[in-house]
Amino acid sequence: MFFRLSSLELALILFAIVLGSTLLGWFAGHTLRSQKENLKEPFGAIQAALLGLVALVLAFGLTMAVGRYDSRRAAVVQEANAIGTTYLRAETLAEPMRTRSLSLLRDYTDAAIAYSETVPETSAQLAAIAEAERLQRSLWRLAGESLLAAPTESAPRLYVETLNEMIDMETVRISTLRNRVPDSVLMVEVIGAAVALFLLALFVAIFHRGVVTVVLAAVFVGVVLFVTFDLDRPTRGLIRVPDDPLVTLRASMELPPAGRGPSGP
Repeated sequence: MFFRLSSLELALILFAIVLGSTLLGWFAGHTLRSQKENLKEPFGAIQAALLGLVALVLAFGLTMAVGRYDSRRAAVVQEANAIGTTYLRAETLAEPMRTRSLSLLRDYTDAAIAYSETVPETSAQLAAIAEAERLQRSLWRLAGESLLAAPTESAPRLYVETLNEMIDMETVRISTLRNRVPDSVLMVEVIGAAVALFLLALFVAIFHRGVVTVVLAAVFVGVVLFVTFDLDRPTRGLIRVPDDPLVTLRASMELPPAGRGPSGP
């Protein structure tokens, strides 16, 4: 639900909820000032307990989002390393598989960059993934031909090993892009924060405390919620998973191959 919103829409909704609940609690507190002596102890206990619980839930959600963000960054680096190693070993293949494999690997890197920059589960990403899988089948077919042409050589066997790792890494990275914090956890965070801020503002208003503290608390909670949500939006939010390792690798592929195959000059 939240994943499909733009960053501006998400920020407006979150801050409207936390500030709205705070203001609602403040106005409700004004109407209950005449009963403040009877409400002091129960409201104080409930407010303290709920604020502690909400702080724990917010920390839990933020930890989940940060963990997924780190996993996505690590997956990009690992896939770039897998493609780079495969490219280097493809340079040691015999012609014509060598040239054809190197060309396909360049196209494959372009596809990997494309699906890292698209929104998960959209038609654009599905098309990029389909293109990557088509290139994988072509590369695997050429790897089989290399093995048949030189069954006793080590270069084709080493190449097949790293090609298999490269294909596995694509599955891992797509999985990390789609692995988001469950909506139920995010809803609990939002609802819990709204209720806690409502009670805090209610308590402060009843006992004539400063409104500035409550507003600052609402803004802080809103920022924590926004960062948690934004970390879980790898290609839509302000905090994005960088694809620099793949872009750098693709640029290096424009240089002349450093390795030579058996039939090279």
